[in-house]
Amino acid sequence: MLFKEYDVVGPEDAVLAVAGEDVILPCSLKPNTSVVDMRVEWFRPGLKDSLVHLYEDHEDRNTDQIQSYRGRTELIHQELQRGNASLKLSSVRASDEGYYKCFIQSKSWYDDVTVDVRVEAVGRPPLITVDGFDHSERLHLQCESEGWYPEPYLEWLNSEGVSLTSETTETQKNTDRFTVKHTITVHHSVGKILCRVRLKHHMLETQIVTSSTCWHIC
Repeated sequence: MLFKEYDVVGPEDAVLAVAGEDVILPCSLKPNTSVVDMRVEWFRPGLKDSLVHLYEDHEDRNTDQIQSYRGRTELIHQELQRGNASLKLSSVRASDEGYYKCFIQSKSWYDDVTVDVRVEAVGRPPLITVDGFDHSERLHLQCESEGWYPEPYLEWLNSEGVSLTSETTETQKNTDRFTVKHTITVHHSVGKILCRVRLKHHMLETQIVTSSTCWHIC
């Protein structure tokens, strides 16, 4: 029977990472004790080639590391003596999203914890263009924004913040980023119209102000 000396602990909630930035995947021993003499392995469960980072015999051993993680992972060695085996992941990509296991093993004991990583990529500010007018003095507007992950939510709003129904919607995925494009028709004298693109934690918006004689984009 394995005697459980310590607990490997991680975050209770998912870790939010922003594409292109660095992120820390928390993992540590409780009670705090040095892991310098232990094996620390980070891997992606369920993948055939799953190794993200391996520390063993006092050094990093990443010969079998997943190719896409080469040069992007780091254990802070001075933190290992404090029981902190958190992994620094640099230049986050959309493909980094998913579950990670932090596995720590000594000669007499082992334990692991799962860390859920969610990635968001913030795209370009939405671009509003005027597609044209019709005989009823109505504006045909198009809003487009690219470079998002995961697929964002685009909405049109009037000056009171009330959501307007898009007439046509289009979503495209290029590699791992999404482009969204929505069109709407409004009366020329409607006032301020807002196009907003958002994810759970990020939002960008652009507005167009119309009148009976002019319009301009802000």
